[in-house]
Amino acid sequence: MKNLTLSAIAVLLFFVVAPSQLKAASPTERISVTEAKTLVEPRATVLQARLDELKAMDKSDMSFSEKRQLRKETRSIKKEMAQINGGVYLSVGAIIIIVLLLILIL
Repeated sequence: MKNLTLSAIAVLLFFVVAPSQLKAASPTERISVTEAKTLVEPRATVLQARLDELKAMDKSDMSFSEKRQLRKETRSIKKEMAQINGGVYLSVGAIIIIVLLLILIL
């Protein structure tokens, strides 16, 4: 009985892992980083440019209050970019929990 259980688990794992390896082996259309940036809104590109400027700044000469203002500006830019991009991101674990809950409810 123990061998049968272990064999069944091994077969299930093989079927779960094998398709992802097959998919990973086949090359797909790739979008370069420059093409991906052209697809975003113009406001997002302006915000990203400002973030790059803020990262490149030399902050060693700045006072504490100036650094605080830069941090606040960075946070506000990141919040605005998150609103522009939108979308809901779910992890695999969250999807599994949702499916299990739906199975239990239905």
